[in-house]
Amino acid sequence: MKLAIMLLLNGTTLPPLLRTLTLYVLPRREPIFEKLFFLYLEIIDKRDAASGEVCPEIVLFVKYFRYNLEKRNEYVRAITLRLLCRFREPELLHPLLPCIIANLEHEQGFVRRHALSAVLAVYHLPRGHMPLPYADMCNLVLRAVAFDQDADVRRTAFVFLCDCAQDLAVSYLLDNAPHVAKWPDPLQMAALDLICNKVCRSLDHSGEGGYMKIIFSILSNCRTAAVQYKCAGTLLSLSSRPISVVQVAAKTYCKLLTSQSDNNVKLVILDRLNELCTSHRHVMVNFVMDVLHSLAIPNVDIRRKVLDLVLGLLAARNVQEVVLYLKKEVVKMRGIELEKAGEYHQMLVQAIHACAVEHPEVAGSVVHLLVDFLGESNGAIACDVVLFVREIMETNPMLRESMIQRLFSAFCQIQESFVCSRALWMLAEYSFSVYEVESAISTIKKSVGNLPFYTVSEERESTDTSKPAHPMMNSCTACSKRSTVLADDAYATHIFSTNAAISAPVAHGLLASKKYLRSLVVSGDFHLAAVVACTLTKLVLRLEEVQPSKVEVNKASTESLLIMVSFLQLGQSFCARHPVDQDWYNRIVICVKLLCNSSVHVKKVWLLSFRQSFAEMLAEKMKIKAPISHVQPDGLIDFYHLKRRALNQRELDDDYRDYLKSVTVDVTKGADHANRLNRLVQLTGFSDPVYAEAYVMVNQYYNAVVDATVMNRTNKALQNLCLEFVTEGKNVIITDRSENYTLAPQESKQIQVNIEITTANSAFILGHIVYETSDGNEHSEVLKVIFINILDYMSPATCTDIAFRNMWTESLFQYKLKVNTVLHDEREFLNHVIKSTNMTCLTPPWALDGDCGLIAANLYAKSVFGEDVLMNICVEKQADGELSGCISIKGNVEGMVLNLGGTLSQVIRPLL
Repeated sequence: MKLAIMLLLNGTTLPPLLRTLTLYVLPRREPIFEKLFFLYLEIIDKRDAASGEVCPEIVLFVKYFRYNLEKRNEYVRAITLRLLCRFREPELLHPLLPCIIANLEHEQGFVRRHALSAVLAVYHLPRGHMPLPYADMCNLVLRAVAFDQDADVRRTAFVFLCDCAQDLAVSYLLDNAPHVAKWPDPLQMAALDLICNKVCRSLDHSGEGGYMKIIFSILSNCRTAAVQYKCAGTLLSLSSRPISVVQVAAKTYCKLLTSQSDNNVKLVILDRLNELCTSHRHVMVNFVMDVLHSLAIPNVDIRRKVLDLVLGLLAARNVQEVVLYLKKEVVKMRGIELEKAGEYHQMLVQAIHACAVEHPEVAGSVVHLLVDFLGESNGAIACDVVLFVREIMETNPMLRESMIQRLFSAFCQIQESFVCSRALWMLAEYSFSVYEVESAISTIKKSVGNLPFYTVSEERESTDTSKPAHPMMNSCTACSKRSTVLADDAYATHIFSTNAAISAPVAHGLLASKKYLRSLVVSGDFHLAAVVACTLTKLVLRLEEVQPSKVEVNKASTESLLIMVSFLQLGQSFCARHPVDQDWYNRIVICVKLLCNSSVHVKKVWLLSFRQSFAEMLAEKMKIKAPISHVQPDGLIDFYHLKRRALNQRELDDDYRDYLKSVTVDVTKGADHANRLNRLVQLTGFSDPVYAEAYVMVNQYYNAVVDATVMNRTNKALQNLCLEFVTEGKNVIITDRSENYTLAPQESKQIQVNIEITTANSAFILGHIVYETSDGNEHSEVLKVIFINILDYMSPATCTDIAFRNMWTESLFQYKLKVNTVLHDEREFLNHVIKSTNMTCLTPPWALDGDCGLIAANLYAKSVFGEDVLMNICVEKQADGELSGCISIKGNVEGMVLNLGGTLSQVIRPLL
């Protein structure tokens, strides 16, 4: 039975099984077999295809149904009534109507409820087949609404009235308005649905005040969350929305947000609040703190939605309270090792950053707290903090002095190379006084530690392959041997232990103090070493301007040169884990030469141009975030829905397709009309009897809709027209089929067919149109293949550099493509890839300027399925003018990565 039902539901044609099931299944008086047999009766066609009459086998079951409706077993009665609700044949329902009405008086509520549904099925029969007068049926149902003791029965009866006799339902609701607050919850929900259908979807708003009183009375006396949520939504659905109504709805949503324990409910309520913020932001500003208290819920998705909502409601009157609350949350989360606590911590830091950027007056109250987080072990948090501090230093000159002082004390705790390099840049650019410059140099020297990084005996031992990789401890460091197990790498420990100039107690003290900058350099991070060299160079050049004593300047210059030379010596020695790159070696050498012989022009470049470039970058960033006016206020508005729709035979020629485009309406989105026209696929020819074109819409739930426009080009009516699609491949499944339509001459029809995309791969959809003419002949037209390219449904997106690096590291799949093109300009090639893939270039324009012949850019996009797609392009111009390099694509969905890589290879193939 189960297999037969599943095959029938999936569209498989089976031979008639009714006689077999009647003989062998129905006699088994077990509830499961009876229920499956009734399901089978629901889905089979109960009329003969040739005569159109009800099959005789089905008519024989009327006596069986009457017997079930009179049984003492209420379960059998209920499932039989449920089956009758699905019947649309008067021959089956007419003889059973007295039994159905008799069950309205049954003692069990669920039997009475199904009996009402069966009466509703009788009502939906054609008017000529109704055995019960319309007035008698309405009075019968109205009596059930007024006097039945079961809440579900009353709700079903009221819904019956709303569907069949809305005026009678409205009259009953208004007559009992003082008592609506005491109605059971299901009946109140039905009443609210009636108000939505009566007031919100009609042009008559004369009785809107009475409905408002009913809603307020329900809201003030109800304690059920579902009814309160429905009341708030109904209030917002009314045509006129005064401020008081919006405030009541927002207050109700905020109350439900704090009282409900289900996270899914909270997410839905937050979506409603977000809609309120879009339409009534000035009202929602007063509820910011009520929403902010939801951060106590330990769910990352809820916290993210709450922070996004609050950041959209920032104003001068509430920003101080918001920042104070966020500061408390940051302090509370510090040091907590819970699951996803680091992600929430990072969201808080980013929220505080956004508050400070939008309202600079609050930056001073949070920036000093965030400087202490530069030493966090969570690299993402530290990176967000250092970028925030760097931006505040440039945009708030009044805070620079105090922030530099905090940076001096927090610098030694920085553990990440990215954070350390940015902190060094701030020390070099924003240290102006003599005290600040000397303190900055002293801080860097303390973090670098004792020099040199290794001794001559150690280098000799490291080159001797007959000895172990780690040299033995000498007698001078034997006393500190137990203290050499540190979080630093082994070489940093060996550095301190082999320095013969340090006594054992002093060595023990140095080993106990963690020098993260020294550890990073010794482990092979010579990019950071080059940053240290540039920072020291800037500080010494500025010290020459502010320090009157030449002795102090020469001393600082000599100590800086010693650090730079030690970096070079370490990078070229056998003790280094990784040899220094030529780029970083040249950068350090330039700094050494500059300190030995500097000019006025070079000082101006090193001390002014870098900070000016950063200020210009911030100004351009703020300019991008500023709202852009795309249309002038006095410009004309083109309502394409109102264009003429008259169709003349004269227009069915060469410009026929342009005419169809002008009258095509996107019934699902109603926006971006030009984008829809670009994706239209012509399925048939203009000379075919039936013209068809389609547009495939894909949403974020892996579902798609084929929206087809079909037009009868003939002068005869077409009957039983059906649009059928089949798929090629296993990644697309047709979940819906077209109905049969009748098209008058020159009539058009929009048909939608649902499909389900199971993977992010491209797919092909095949189809044909079947129809019958007036002479009874069946015709068929084969449609053009529809190609679903996921690349068309990728939208440009943006993210921070830190988020891009995190996603790049966590991506599971990668696709690499070698660049071999006839283009000779690297920027032209980059623009071609961006235009072809519909991705956003995250690399700022100023980083792509110049004529170095090398471009490295990061691209990012999001699909409609919510999948992240990352791309890195590295292109270099060779000596012969050709471009070479590679393109790397990463993501967490293999199909998306492979599809984008294959599409990209086809896109650049004409350029090969």
